[in-house]
Amino acid sequence: MKFSMSGLGFAILALGGCADFSGQTGTSTEGFIKELPEGVLEIAAPFQDLNAVRIEPTDGCFVYRYVGPVETTYLPLRSKRGNPICTREPGATG
Repeated sequence: MKFSMSGLGFAILALGGCADFSGQTGTSTEGFIKELPEGVLEIAAPFQDLNAVRIEPTDGCFVYRYVGPVETTYLPLRSKRGNPICTREPGATG
């Protein structure tokens, strides 16, 4: 079980290294990622808005726009197992 989670973490880190989400290339005018990496699409839990996803610059994790009955906010994009999907290890700098 631990091996598969570290493998998943490595895969997400590898995905983050393959694309530059910080510039305008690959993002919409609102800052959303135009096309999510295939690996993220495969592990993302259902019922999340995958059309409004961006990377939170403070921690490198994907967040999606949630439009609720009272307010609109950004929530962590979660895997089917409930873990946040990030482009780098938590606590990593750079």
